[in-house]
Amino acid sequence: QVRLVESGGGSTQAGGSLRLTCVASGFTDSDSCMGWFRQPPGKEREAVALIFRWRGGTRYDDSVKGRFTISQDLAKNTVYLQMTGLKPEDSAMYYCAAVDNSGGGCLYRPASKYDFWGQGTQVTVSS
Repeated sequence: QVRLVESGGGSTQAGGSLRLTCVASGFTDSDSCMGWFRQPPGKEREAVALIFRWRGGTRYDDSVKGRFTISQDLAKNTVYLQMTGLKPEDSAMYYCAAVDNSGGGCLYRPASKYDFWGQGTQVTVSS
């Protein structure tokens, strides 16, 4: 049974930093993608940062490039999201997600194509 557990959300002021952590259990497929989506109130879930576990390739939403960094520790089966220069528009529920790379292109799949999800962690940035 796959389980993804997020931690590290919270509240901060604009310009602050937070680090999110996602620990996976029951999911060790290196030919896969893991990463972070977010969903602001009343909006659709969107990809923030994703990582291809085998080769470490990454993909970021344009709105977070240069501010957020995704990384992984394969030995710990953990993915991190370091967020700096936070803005009020970054406020959302952040979800960790994972999917195997069957068929390829997992970095570019939408949220609906990711199979496994964490419970989410709230990030709130005040101006």
